Amino acid sequence: MRFVTKTVHAWLDYPVALALVALPFLLGLGGSHPLALAISPIVGVAAFLLTVFTDHHLGLVRVLPYKLHLAVDLTVGLLFLVLPLALGFSGLDATYYWLNGAAVVTVIALSTPETEPASA
Repeated sequence: MRFVTKTVHAWLDYPVALALVALPFLLGLGGSHPLALAISPIVGVAAFLLTVFTDHHLGLVRVLPYKLHLAVDLTVGLLFLVLPLALGFSGLDATYYWLNGAAVVTVIALSTPETEPASA
């Protein structure tokens, strides 16, 4: 059952991107590995830019197809699930990446594949 529409997804993108930038600092990540603090903010900035350039109603430039946006999101979600194992994150660092990865993969799995036209 897919119920996360393109419109709902668009509304989630900006706050999620900002959370990816801010939360690692607010939570004090980096205790098990310095990259645990650095990766999420970098991904957050990239996610913000991806949203700005995505062809949906909240995209400002609208040059990237929504399907590409979903593919990038899925890739990031899967990456977040693997990073703790690959880099040896533990404790809060690992939990943060696993929860974010699981959330992103779940949202993508629940996203509708429709290509609603972006309205100005």
